[in-house]
Formats: sequence, C-alpha cells, structure tokens
Amino acid sequence: MIALLAFADLSATQLGAFADKPTTLTPGQQEASNVLWTSPDGRTKIGVWECTPGRFTADRTAAGEYCHVIVGRASVTNADGSGTRDVGPGDLLVLPQGWTGEWVIHEHMRKLFVISASAGM
Repeated sequence: MIALLAFADLSATQLGAFADKPTTLTPGQQEASNVLWTSPDGRTKIGVWECTPGRFTADRTAAGEYCHVIVGRASVTNADGSGTRDVGPGDLLVLPQGWTGEWVIHEHMRKLFVISASAGM
C-alpha cells in the first residue's frame, strides 16, 4: 500500500537556521529550508525554502524543480537573459531539468519545492 502524504500549513512549517546563500550575487543574502520528504531512491525531495531579498544564480542541470510560492515575490530569468517571469503567492513555477538562470527575490520568499532528477542523471 502507498501512504498518501499531506503537508499542512506550509506557511508555519519550521525551517532550519538561516545561513548565507552560496550562489548569491548580493552580499548578506540568506536562506533556510526543511526537507519534508525524500523518495527511497533519493531522486525526489519535497520541502519548504525561504530566502531574503537579493540576487542569486541557480543551476538545475542535475534535477528539475517545481516551485509553489507561498509568500513573497521574485523574478526568474533564463541564463541567456531571456524569458523573465515574475512570480508571487499562489504561483507555480516549473524549472525543467537542464535549466540555469538567475533569481531576484524582491520580497522575503517562502516556497514549497519539489526537486526531481531523472533516472541515469
């Protein structure tokens, strides 16, 4: 039997301690997260992430990501400078495996993330 998991009140889910964002382009930008579930093969993770305002690079070459914004606002741009998308509360953003680009967090953001790698990657 497969257990049906539900994650309630994601706006109040406790996170780990805030730490410097490794890929930031804005000194002092910080992030925190809490992984809520990991698949048995380790290729899929679901969790909650927060980040303070600023700019950072992102690399999804190893795994794609689904981002459901709970609070905050950001702009996400492809690495070649094309395709900027603004996202805010209630939006779902899909970053397919292979995507690279940049985020600009305009307002402190909290999102649910699902990161999933294809087999053989």
